Amino acid sequence: MSGETLPIEIEPAGGRRRCLVARAAGERARMVRFVLGPEGVVVPDVDERLPGRGLWVAADRAALAEAVRRNLFAKAAGVAARPPADLVEQVDAAVRRRCLDLLGLARRAGVVVAGFDQVRAALEERAVALVLVARDAASQVAKLRRLAGALPCFSNLERGELGRALGRDELVYVAVGPGGLARKLERELVRLDGLARETRPSAPGGSGTQQGGDDR
Repeated sequence: MSGETLPIEIEPAGGRRRCLVARAAGERARMVRFVLGPEGVVVPDVDERLPGRGLWVAADRAALAEAVRRNLFAKAAGVAARPPADLVEQVDAAVRRRCLDLLGLARRAGVVVAGFDQVRAALEERAVALVLVARDAASQVAKLRRLAGALPCFSNLERGELGRALGRDELVYVAVGPGGLARKLERELVRLDGLARETRPSAPGGSGTQQGGDDR
């Protein structure tokens, strides 16, 4: 990969990026981009829109903590860099916020159903791309997972968060229909799952070589 920085608007959506911690290329969808802001402060760029050279770390709590502890951002950038002590929490909050924003967009697009019976009916009709069950709810989870089969099923958001995203006080069961919003949401939910883990993979998103870039 050349050292030339591509404008964000023509950057390919897919591809692989090199994790500063694993020192191997992994799936971009399972990583988080960072840039250096004013005075060298490390800034998470969860939306991948900020200008500047991108520095990538696996969306994994332990990997992010190690990047902060060893200040691998400075080593990769070749200049002074200051990662905030709460950088992991900043990333978690940003990814969580993006999940909830996408859920809100899906609701407005009419591709969301909520409630156990409604989700079960949608699954039986095969009109579902992914399922969410509130993290703080245990009842009926196993049954819904059996109905979902091979479909992605996530339990990384609280019932209050699901409710607020969808205009309710709280929700336990949510299903999102197929389409672009579901694909974007799945990526963010996968990253959120990674941020809940304490054990990082040897390479983000599976094995990879050390080629690949830490630019955009």
